[in-house]
Amino acid sequence: MYDFLIIGAGIIGSSVARELSKYQARIIVIDKENDVANVQTSANSAIVHSGYSDNPGTLKAKLSVKGNKMYEELEEELRLPLLKTGAYVVAHNKTEENQLLELYDNCKRNQVPKFEIIDGDEARKNDPNLSDSISKVLSLPTTKVTYPWEVAFAAMEVAIQNGVDLVLNSKVIHIEKKEDFFVVKTQKGIEYHTKNIINAAGVESDDITKLIDGNSPFTIKGRKGEYFVLDKRTKGFMNHVIYPLPSEQGKGVLITPQYHGETLLGPNSEYVDNKHHAVTSFNGLQYVKKHVVDLAKNIPFNQIIRSFAGIRSTSDYEDFYIQESKKTSRFFIVGGIESPGLTACFAIAEYLVNDVINMGSLYEKKDNFIKSRVEKIKFNELSIEEKKDLIKKDSRYGKIICKCEKITEKEIMDAINGPLGSKTIKGIKKRTRAGAGLCQGGYCEEKIVKILINNFGLKPLDILYDKEESNLFVSETKVEV
Repeated sequence: MYDFLIIGAGIIGSSVARELSKYQARIIVIDKENDVANVQTSANSAIVHSGYSDNPGTLKAKLSVKGNKMYEELEEELRLPLLKTGAYVVAHNKTEENQLLELYDNCKRNQVPKFEIIDGDEARKNDPNLSDSISKVLSLPTTKVTYPWEVAFAAMEVAIQNGVDLVLNSKVIHIEKKEDFFVVKTQKGIEYHTKNIINAAGVESDDITKLIDGNSPFTIKGRKGEYFVLDKRTKGFMNHVIYPLPSEQGKGVLITPQYHGETLLGPNSEYVDNKHHAVTSFNGLQYVKKHVVDLAKNIPFNQIIRSFAGIRSTSDYEDFYIQESKKTSRFFIVGGIESPGLTACFAIAEYLVNDVINMGSLYEKKDNFIKSRVEKIKFNELSIEEKKDLIKKDSRYGKIICKCEKITEKEIMDAINGPLGSKTIKGIKKRTRAGAGLCQGGYCEEKIVKILINNFGLKPLDILYDKEESNLFVSETKVEV
């Protein structure tokens, strides 16, 4: 019998698991995907927003500002990747400048720290590639950029170190409320018994709610966003996150420098019928190109190394929905968590656990809570002497598998064998960045396949790119007769 069962292992489920693991409770996280952080968390702009555009008085506004601050507080403890860029919201004319003043007032009401409106020429001193037509900008120094996969991994690794169980590839298909516990059944026929359920299922949070309540207080509609990735050789093209003025469609097409040196262009915003159909389109990417030129000049489109799409769980409820079900006691719903969900994730977890569940009145806190995860060695960031010492201890540090990102064989093995290890191509990429560089795996993917075959007994036909049934190879072409 578990005390809490969390449905969903994205950034929200992982953050909630970490927060709950501070208490003497038995906890399990279940996710339908083959990895943590595999849907919304895996494809977004990676921005830790300042809270400038959220409606005052909402949970989004409150938890966004608090969550932004918590990233800096947890940066060292969780070893979070954090690039402190600041951001500019831009205006091109008097009408848009008046809208900037409205956002300025919004910042005041939301208690956003350190913001100001400056002239376009002043902004171009810091970012010379800003469009010449930009006349004023709202400067937001507390805006940051992170690496969403790594944030989710950090939270989940701490949760696991503190006794949380994680079960993947387990889609919840049935929930039944007994007198004092729930029976949760997955598509594999396995049943879990739990006293409490936390629904952090992202794009499926309304569907999961319907399994027990019959209906949902909100409806999730998938909203697709498409992006271009510029190679890290463009680092410095833009130093700040650049926002257009927000609209009903969201924060708009952005320019976002990334933690590891790349730059994102996008996203567009398009409602889709299939909440799981995150694929790029010609029209969507052309939309990004058309609108990003309003923000900058000299955009190095010739340095695009990939494009991708993500799905946001847009809700018809106009705020984060973080409540106990009004129909079913001890069933807690965390739904409609789109932007600024990444920003607010730690604040959302704290609010749910402390204010909604009131965990402190139900369970004792642990005296031996493990706050930090095991530190990973990043070989390419070490000094020459440190590298030599490591190679002496383990020769696998001397074998580069990914030339673009300078990832060694030992780092690949650590990613596979770690507390949150993975044996899929994408899983290894998410943990090490092997395959994330200029050649996009053209050089290293074959070497990673050999590592999986030679060290873990996998057969080539068993190797997955990502999800179940995403086999890298379909059949053998050369066989002995």
